[in-house]
Parts: sequence; structure tokens; C-alpha cells
Amino acid sequence: MIRTLVVDDEKLARDRLIGFLRHEDTIEVVAQAKNGVEAVKMIEDLAPDLVFLDVQMPGLDGFGVLQSITKRPRVVFATAYDEYAIKAFEVHAIDYLLKPISRTRLAESVRRVQERIEGRGAAEEIRELLTRLDGREKRYLWQVPVHRGKQILILPVDDVFWFEVEYRLVYAHIDGDRYMTNFTLKQLEERLDPETFFRAHKSRLVNLRKVKAIVPWFGGRFKLVMRDQAGSEVELSRIQARALRGRMRW
Repeated sequence: MIRTLVVDDEKLARDRLIGFLRHEDTIEVVAQAKNGVEAVKMIEDLAPDLVFLDVQMPGLDGFGVLQSITKRPRVVFATAYDEYAIKAFEVHAIDYLLKPISRTRLAESVRRVQERIEGRGAAEEIRELLTRLDGREKRYLWQVPVHRGKQILILPVDDVFWFEVEYRLVYAHIDGDRYMTNFTLKQLEERLDPETFFRAHKSRLVNLRKVKAIVPWFGGRFKLVMRDQAGSEVELSRIQARALRGRMRW
């Protein structure tokens, strides 16, 4: 049996993947982790043979997990886009699954893991993966549909100041107004350009091009002052403040 750890910060994604894995006779799911920090501890404590690893997670992403561990399980990455594929090869991932993951595609990935365990070389697998990803152009969302009454408006993402979760609904904040979307914040984070949109808080995704200033707040925290007419302020969590400081060198 291939002792397996599933890592994803989205519970529905974990449940879907584990449900599929139950149909694989050679896989035993020994644990699941909901973030990168938990993943590091479980890999060190449980020494699984295989890890299905989400790429984009708040705080510590999938590549950060691999940099933080001493054990070296086999790894299959899972994410919504193929922008990290080449980097995945660099850290010797066996496969790279694009969400939403189908049961058929997962079965193929499990077969690849079994073949690697049985000693098949990685070169042929990487060639196959490159062929499958060849010609695939990374496309970020540049428009987002939102609701205003019975109308569905199509907004350029460049016009959005920030997205925010409120009572499980996600709203797009435009200058002086907000509109409901049908996305989760996780989906938006994966589909928007990460150079532009930054997870400032577990409930907020901010357009960095719309940020005017970063100001201290109480308890060593910070707020982002936006460029809208109201000068709106968006809370920046402590963890994400460190990430943004490292990125922007402030």
C-alpha cells in the first residue's frame, strides 16, 4: 500500500480527492492537512510514501512545504493552473494535476506513482507531462461577472479594488460600490494574476495596483489604504504582512 497524505487548504477539494483515492486499491490515505504548516509536521511525523500537494496556500505554499521538510516523499502537485509546472519538475514531482481533478486523471497519476516506485525512470514521465502541457497558454481572468439585481454585469478585473468574503458570499468592491460574485475567494486567488492580486487576509483579496499606502495599525498590524474616493482601509493580517513586506521590500 502507498501511504498517502492529502494537503489542500480547501475542504471540498480535500474531500473530493480523498473520495477518488478510496477507489484506488494501492492507496492508503493516512492523513490530511489543511495548510502548509500542518503538512510539514505530518510529513516529518508520518513519513508518507506519497503527498498530493496543493500549490497555492496562505502562509506556506506547496513549494515552501518541500523546502521545509527533511523527509522526501513522492509528490503530486494539484492546482487550478499550469503556471508552476516547470517549477514542479525542478523539485522532481511525479505529476501535476490541474483542478478540477477528474477520477480518470487521478487514476493515471496513481499509475505514474506506481511505475516510479517500481523503478521506471523520470525522464519519460517528464517528456509526457511537457507534451501534455505544451501549447497551453496561461490565461488569467481579465473580466469577472457580478450581480446587480437581476442584471449580470461584466467588470474588468482592473477596476476591482478588492474582493471580500461576507457571510460566505464574495463581493467585488468597485470605487463607491460592491457587487456579489459566484466565485469563492480561493477560486479567484487561483484565477487572477498573482502579480496583481494579493491575499491580504483570509477573507480579502486585494488589487495591489489600487493600494495607495500601507499604514500601521494596533497590535503590530497594518492596513492597506486604497485609491478609491473614500480612502477605504483593508486589514492586512500579520502573516500576510510579512509576505507582502518580503515581496515589496518595505
